Amino acid sequence: MSQDVLYQQSNINRLGEFEQLAPDAFRAFVNFDKKALAAGELSAKVKELIAVAVAHTTGCPYCIDLHVKNVKKQEASKEEVAEAIMVATALKAGSAIAHGVNALNTYDENGQEELYRKAYFDRLKEFSDLNGDAFKAFVNFDQQSMKPGLIGAKEKELIAVAVAHTTGCPYCIDIHTKGAKKQGAAKEEVAEAIFVATALKAGSAMAHGVNALHAYDDE
Repeated sequence: MSQDVLYQQSNINRLGEFEQLAPDAFRAFVNFDKKALAAGELSAKVKELIAVAVAHTTGCPYCIDLHVKNVKKQEASKEEVAEAIMVATALKAGSAIAHGVNALNTYDENGQEELYRKAYFDRLKEFSDLNGDAFKAFVNFDQQSMKPGLIGAKEKELIAVAVAHTTGCPYCIDIHTKGAKKQGAAKEEVAEAIFVATALKAGSAMAHGVNALHAYDDE
């Protein structure tokens, strides 16, 4: 393999080396990952759809490859995979615009000690006046992405909750946890979605570790 190629599928085969390099932590991670992705209140298919969405927000090519293959084995269609990715895309964009209310506070020199308050989110509508065309286009995209399709409204909200925990947007967490509850999701289902996100965010770091092994061995 050319040393210029930083990502190729076979790199992931080096992941097992961590069992020798850091055995206790590696085995604990593998155990956690299996439990987080195992069917529970949420089916294996729903969990894998969540995993696909989260993998697109962590930007882990190995995770995308693995979980798209896994969800295909769970008989998810390409259209369902696409819907999950669109939810992830909307949530990642939504995180950026949601944090815009903090930018407005800073620009206006409001002197707010509390950087996050629910009330701040009310300033979001100001972007309609500041950049109306882009704001309206985003709102339409967000609505279309969250609209029930082959993936139901509850499952899309659970995907959104998981993604919101990877983007670290407190406004999005608040909105979509409430949205999932309104769609009939139990607290246990929300918790399982969050643990899938947790496993995928940890898994992204672990998977990228194979690149670190290559970099270390280059010297």
